Amino acid sequence: MDTQILITYATKHGSTAEISEKIGEILRQSGYSTDVLSADQVTNLQSYKAVILGSGVYAGQWLKKAARFLKANEKTLAGQMVWIFSSGPTGKGDPLELLKGWRIPASLQPVADRIKPKDITVFHGNNDEEKLSFFEKRILKLVKAPSGDFRDWDAIAAWASGIAGELKGKA
Repeated sequence: MDTQILITYATKHGSTAEISEKIGEILRQSGYSTDVLSADQVTNLQSYKAVILGSGVYAGQWLKKAARFLKANEKTLAGQMVWIFSSGPTGKGDPLELLKGWRIPASLQPVADRIKPKDITVFHGNNDEEKLSFFEKRILKLVKAPSGDFRDWDAIAAWASGIAGELKGKA
């Protein structure tokens, strides 16, 4: 297949980058050509048929690189197939339930509404205490967020497989 897909992300400690790499791996296994790049490395969207954008979430907000990418590329993204994901909540249970239905920061919702992504989802995140600053550890303790790697690789793979299936239907 000649469908070129961009998976782009913003990550603070590498967990969202690893999720993005997994999505790229699944799409490559499905026969798609993919680029997996940090949002600040993307210079041109014209060659991509589809874009998947992800961001780590901290205190209910996306990282600035992802938010800037979404806003700066709104017009181009509105003409492409787009999927969006956030990663961040830790603990057990459905991440959407843990976040009371939150999928994307309210400040970015109008941009997402204009782009009309195929899907917006949330994956569990990873709080690796060895990578966290003293300040980040204090915040986690104050909000009583569980520490550890809560990413659900099966859910991530299933979401990526669903994207591959939808792209096949459009080819």
